[in-house]
Amino acid sequence: MDEETETPEDPRREFAEECRSARELHDPAALTQAQLARLLRTSKSTISRLETCQGAIPPDLPPLLDEVFATDGKFKRLHEEAVAASFPTLYRRRMALERAAVAIREWSPTLVPGLLQTADYARYLFKGGAPRASTKETSAFVNDRIARKALLDGAMPPDVYVVLCESVLHRRFCPPEIMRRQLKALLDAGSRPTVRVQILPLDSPAHLFIDWPVSLITSPRHVTSVCVENYQTAGIVDDLDYVRNAVRTYDELTGDALSARESARLIAEQMEKLT
Repeated sequence: MDEETETPEDPRREFAEECRSARELHDPAALTQAQLARLLRTSKSTISRLETCQGAIPPDLPPLLDEVFATDGKFKRLHEEAVAASFPTLYRRRMALERAAVAIREWSPTLVPGLLQTADYARYLFKGGAPRASTKETSAFVNDRIARKALLDGAMPPDVYVVLCESVLHRRFCPPEIMRRQLKALLDAGSRPTVRVQILPLDSPAHLFIDWPVSLITSPRHVTSVCVENYQTAGIVDDLDYVRNAVRTYDELTGDALSARESARLIAEQMEKLT
């Protein structure tokens, strides 16, 4: 392990140290790894891996650690920071904006956005773009992608608005059953009170975002940043004129898109065609 990953600023290492410290300093008596594992309904080997920085942090454990040790969200925060740090540098600011957001507006012309992807869908997507990736690399990508979804389950989740081109429903780069489960996950997400999913019909007019996915992320201070991704690049735009134009374009998309109810009906119809 290089010197950089040994620094205490590394959130993955800090998570490990905080876990070990909380266990050893537990009141009224220190807990062994086996005892903590029983409280968390996991295995001793999992706790050992957590405390020695081996592998990804299982996303269900941080909130349980916060509950056992009454740490008021500390382990959840460290987990989110560890996930963000695992992304390439050019994506890290986006991850930070996402974690603090009060609203996230997503447009995608081709794929289900990462926040709403299932593990299998994400796996096929990654393997398609990186066919020589190892099993370990693929698992790391999928774990990181799924971990991002934790922000939807927080105490104060952001409002999430998603507009997808209808072509997303018909794209079949994965087996039908996997795509069916992904569409079911879309329906489930759209049933949340903080998530709205709309489908933009194929015959809709051309628009500014037609060629690429765009995310509009709004901070607690109601400042919006525009995130645009292309091949091996990602940009964040804060220029007020560009942001204003992007927000106006997104509003037009939601106006041209089917309603949430009509969109859910279309998604369900496509699911049936995949059975």
